[in-house]
Amino acid sequence: MKQAITGVTPSSLAEVTVMMTWPSMGASAFGQMLGRLYAIPLFGKLIALAAIPQALLLYALNLLPWSCLRYRLTNRRLVVERGLRGTLDREVSLDNFDAIELEVLPGQEWYRCGNLIFYKGKIETFRINGVPSPQSFRQTCLKTQRGYVGAKKYATVK
Repeated sequence: MKQAITGVTPSSLAEVTVMMTWPSMGASAFGQMLGRLYAIPLFGKLIALAAIPQALLLYALNLLPWSCLRYRLTNRRLVVERGLRGTLDREVSLDNFDAIELEVLPGQEWYRCGNLIFYKGKIETFRINGVPSPQSFRQTCLKTQRGYVGAKKYATVK
């Protein structure tokens, strides 16, 4: 397929991955609890050393074939995939939201992650938890969404 810009494919021709990320350990309640403990000013580093076995267990649980998740942004939708093969768990079309709010729960700031909440008007349409570097993923989602909606609107006008 010939492309005007290498790696850029119109959503009307094919669905391609724009960005993919995996949830942080701060996505779970146990990970958030560990993050709150690690953030204690004087004793957090000692607690982090003592909690290495628990943190490794949490990390290993996130890698199990039936429980691992990934968030894949395409030029048409945002998909939550589960398992090693990436089977579809949930999805939201890029024209089914117009705003994204960032929510950082206590304990997530230590992991530099947060939850992204997608809104269509004032209605919550989708939510993903424990996104690492949430501001950059949020900006990429919004830019991709604007491009998708703009191209879709332009195609219907012609």
